[in-house]
Amino acid sequence: MEFEIWMLLGIPLFFALGWIAARVDIKQLLSESRTLPRGYFRGLNFLLNEQPDKAIDAFIDIVKLDPETVEMHFALGNLFRRRGEIERAIRVHQNLLSRPDLPADEKAHGQYELGMDYLKAGLLDRAEETFNLLLETSYGAQARRALLEIYQREKEWPRAIEAALGLQESGAGARQKEIAQFYCELAQDALVHMHTDDALALLDKALHADRKNVRATLLTGDAQLEKGDAEGALVTWRRVEQQSVPHVALVAQRLMDGYRKVGRPQEGVNLLRSYLAEASSIDLIEVVFKAVIELDGVDAAKQLMVEELRRNPTLLGLDKLLEARLMDAPADVWDELSMVKNLVRGYTQKLARYQCSHCGFKARQFYWQCPGCSRWETYPPRRTEELNVMN
Repeated sequence: MEFEIWMLLGIPLFFALGWIAARVDIKQLLSESRTLPRGYFRGLNFLLNEQPDKAIDAFIDIVKLDPETVEMHFALGNLFRRRGEIERAIRVHQNLLSRPDLPADEKAHGQYELGMDYLKAGLLDRAEETFNLLLETSYGAQARRALLEIYQREKEWPRAIEAALGLQESGAGARQKEIAQFYCELAQDALVHMHTDDALALLDKALHADRKNVRATLLTGDAQLEKGDAEGALVTWRRVEQQSVPHVALVAQRLMDGYRKVGRPQEGVNLLRSYLAEASSIDLIEVVFKAVIELDGVDAAKQLMVEELRRNPTLLGLDKLLEARLMDAPADVWDELSMVKNLVRGYTQKLARYQCSHCGFKARQFYWQCPGCSRWETYPPRRTEELNVMN
């Protein structure tokens, strides 16, 4: 009973303490708010009312009246950069960095923002120089990410590899996929210049970085074929199925050409038809369709397309069936079939696109690096119509 009485007596005390704490907090808040320039509240009000031009003018006035407002410099510089006014953003950040009493952390922050200004402006040499100054600071990871972007833009793949490895070592996340692609870029350049052995050595490094890198496997087979080892190339290309079944469509034409080269085209058709049964693909159908017409005749091609349309009804598949029908169509229906095929072809050309899964950029050809967002391996190896049917 005594316990309950003491609890009741303690309740008013708790309320009193809470009231006192609230009063202290309110007084402190009011005191701090009085130290802020009036222009700050004007600028904030303009931002809330979606009047960014007036907000910027208000913030500029604050910086002119009180140069000590470091955070205001950062806010103003970022506003300019987002609006595309890069020269003004650069001036704001350079003005901040000219202060001799700027603390080390704020100086690093200012250099990073200035580097981002240069990067946005396309002044890559200045941006690189600025970011290199930050590698041993608290902004080291952000600087390495920016340097990695610069080296990719400039296609300096050895330096991109170095930057990616530096990011990994700093604990900023795995970069194995990108590193493998950088080695592939170097290998592809070596193949263009007929340096086959160099290309094979680079591709071995790519696969060491990422065993599931399909591009490295495709290029390894290309290098082997260039050296005259067609059988070895076929063995290599068939590994794509183990890495990623959907990507077999990208290696189908290589396989068919390789089997023709070694004198076993029927074996190649049979292999591709087995892939088709496992993972139907419009690009794969294209290769198999042509090979079946060549080796087994038009009737076999018709039957192939009828079976595929039953399993996966697509306009692109229908286009191929109509193409086969036209090859031996009677003269009295040829014109009508041709008109229907042309109509279907018009629609299929709009659907025959690859689409980046990150930014949605569409392209007629397959890219390992998206031209829109510059990310690697964001294109599924299927056309947009197939993806829509699957969904």
